[in-house]
Amino acid sequence: MIVSKREHACLTVEHDGSTLVIDPGSFTAPFVVENLVAIVVTHEHADHVTPEHLDRLLAAAREADPHREVALLAPAGVAAAHPDRPWHVVDAGDRVTAGPFTLAFSGGRHALIHRTIPVIDNVGVFVNETLYYPGDSFAVPDGPVPVLAVPASAPWLKIGDVMDYVDAVRPARAFPTHERVNSEAGNSMANARIAHVTEQHGGTFVPLVAGESLELD
Repeated sequence: MIVSKREHACLTVEHDGSTLVIDPGSFTAPFVVENLVAIVVTHEHADHVTPEHLDRLLAAAREADPHREVALLAPAGVAAAHPDRPWHVVDAGDRVTAGPFTLAFSGGRHALIHRTIPVIDNVGVFVNETLYYPGDSFAVPDGPVPVLAVPASAPWLKIGDVMDYVDAVRPARAFPTHERVNSEAGNSMANARIAHVTEQHGGTFVPLVAGESLELD
């Protein structure tokens, strides 16, 4: 299984000839993939999902194989925000199989941005019990986490919270996501803090940038 980082919060995962896309949002450059079987959207914010990305990915999948079914998996808030899509609504505790991917969902709510801003639905996703991505939250999944995609910068976090989160999860490997709003200097500082905590527990930090991949198993 191979995870590829795209800009900001978007990841693609390839396994046994199939591809999973997670959170194709507004800070991510247009792209298509081969053998798409599912798109997971953790929550409704535009930096995690746009109609343009969904249309492009689904059109490419249909062109390659008119009979291919692509699962669209998201919490209820996403389905309400984009009601013209055939969403499979998921919540914390759900498990779904899509092609060679077993997806376990956790969390349920977005991290607090400010008391005046309503808290929306958000799910974290654990892919094949190997890669965990929490979306915009610090939800800790059940069981050990071989690879953690760590939110590195956002209006809802500070780096001390990120460090506490990594300390709670104790992944064997970690890499940064959700960092597009940072400067180069800001990303260097965030990566150093995340690496420090990951390595304290014997883990390895991999400073992936958009376009780079990591072999997971």
